[in-house]
Amino acid sequence: MKTFVVLMGAPGAGKGTQAKKLEAALGLPQVATGDLFRANLKNNTELGQLARTYMDKGELVPDEVTVAMVRDRLSKPDCEQGAILDGFPRTTAQAEALDTLLGDFSAKIAVVPFINVNQDLLVERLVKRAEIEGRADDNVETIRVRMQVYHSETAPLLDYYDKKGLLVKINGEQTIEQVTADLTEVVRNVM
Repeated sequence: MKTFVVLMGAPGAGKGTQAKKLEAALGLPQVATGDLFRANLKNNTELGQLARTYMDKGELVPDEVTVAMVRDRLSKPDCEQGAILDGFPRTTAQAEALDTLLGDFSAKIAVVPFINVNQDLLVERLVKRAEIEGRADDNVETIRVRMQVYHSETAPLLDYYDKKGLLVKINGEQTIEQVTADLTEVVRNVM
């Protein structure tokens, strides 16, 4: 059975960290749109050049660009049994595109864990990450824009997936290990 997991949470909730831990525990590859964007940027592809103009301003990359990158990645052999989607979808339109894309692969979303974290803690985490990693996309100005964009465009996905019976809330303010344990249990229950 193919297991596709959509890992949700605001910027700074720990999606990337937890997706890597789930990948190691369950053998499902992490498909992070941030990584896809960075690879396209590094290779200076046409999609990468287009994505850069949006990412530098802290805005979302247009759906057609993101969906094209995700479709290409999910067609790789390591995704035959499923994947952990980290950072995609971000809008209801992308969620609908993902449903269509997975249908083309004779698959569907198994579960949508939502790592729930208080906004003040999220901002604190993002500022600290920017200092440690020197991430250009995590400066103070873009953090504000990203939070506004998340709340206006991505947060409605919680309702979208809740209505489908796929959303499972995870307390993201626990230790990293406890969040990992909770997430692993949720995903194993649908595998």
